[in-house]
Amino acid sequence: MLLEPLKTISWAYQLHYYLCFRTRRAAAVFNTPEHVEAIDVALREICEQHDYHPLQSKVYPDHLRCLLSLRPAQTISKVIQTIKANSARLFNAQFGLAPPLWGRGFLARSVGRVRLSVVKQYINGQAEHHGYEKRVRPPVSRYSSEEAVTLSAAHASFDLNHHLVFATRYRRGVFDSALGASLIQYWQRVASARGFAIDRVTCVPDHTHLLVRTAPKLSIEECALALLNNGQYFVGKHGPEAMIQAKIEQLWQASAYAGTTGKVTTALVKAFLSERE
Repeated sequence: MLLEPLKTISWAYQLHYYLCFRTRRAAAVFNTPEHVEAIDVALREICEQHDYHPLQSKVYPDHLRCLLSLRPAQTISKVIQTIKANSARLFNAQFGLAPPLWGRGFLARSVGRVRLSVVKQYINGQAEHHGYEKRVRPPVSRYSSEEAVTLSAAHASFDLNHHLVFATRYRRGVFDSALGASLIQYWQRVASARGFAIDRVTCVPDHTHLLVRTAPKLSIEECALALLNNGQYFVGKHGPEAMIQAKIEQLWQASAYAGTTGKVTTALVKAFLSERE
């Protein structure tokens, strides 16, 4: 089957990231109220100019911590590079300092409305949620990684977890347990080739839930398009009869849900950054 790949996706999303980076050599640069206010104002200005949404931030003498809401096409590495470069320029110009202001590296963690453990439980329970477990041969495929794939980036500590949901065209039932399992195996090869990791999947006839970890240089939109288009290619080649029976000319809806999750919630991080010392 000749299938047209998706180039764009309509998104429903909630993507929250906790970021931290230090001054060069951990120097106590922000040691006056004026310095703290200057870097805080610079952060807000940069976020407004580049379409980042700051949820909370806190300036320490030798580092900055912030909680940002981002869009699916934005990458953590680019966001941090933009904040570092522009805040250094604004701060150094105001106080007559010479660059560089920031040290190399950063910390990045995904957080969300619910914890990672809850999302894992939800993905595992899709068969029961939709009533498929009562069937003699449930049309459900599951995958859970026994050992997490290691992702790395130079001078960075990160843990970026995303819950993705894809629906078939018109929510038609396409996947049985065999085709779903084959698709999941193929997706693992795609993730390995593209530099991200799939930790958990449940595939039911008309939609799939995935738990995906990304590296800072990849946006979740890039990962989603890689999964959608390669998945469509795979099914068109190895299971075209399923699409013909479902009377669809494309496998997926041109839309997706993406939500970040982590070991702690967005609310907890906001409260932590709001505390006064």
